[in-house]
Amino acid sequence: MTKNKIMSIEILTKEDLNRFKIELIAEFERILETKQQIKKKWLRSKEVEKMLNISSATLQNYRISGAIKFSKVGSTYYYDLDAINKILDKNAILNIA
Repeated sequence: MTKNKIMSIEILTKEDLNRFKIELIAEFERILETKQQIKKKWLRSKEVEKMLNISSATLQNYRISGAIKFSKVGSTYYYDLDAINKILDKNAILNIA
């Protein structure tokens, strides 16, 4: 005895596939960004400039004055993410109204 199975058929359009692609890419980007934030210990100059919203000249002044800890390998400067977060915490301003 054979049982009849009823199949439901869904038709996907190009628009459906494009929407799925965009959602999938966005999810991958979110996952990769999260993993980078978790694993990253050292930041390059451009990353620090972007994080602190400062210019390369200001970052150079911070290095020269000793305001920010760094390491130099070849011609590339690296900054300890934990040290930068400590500086931000240390300089946090509480606004009490």
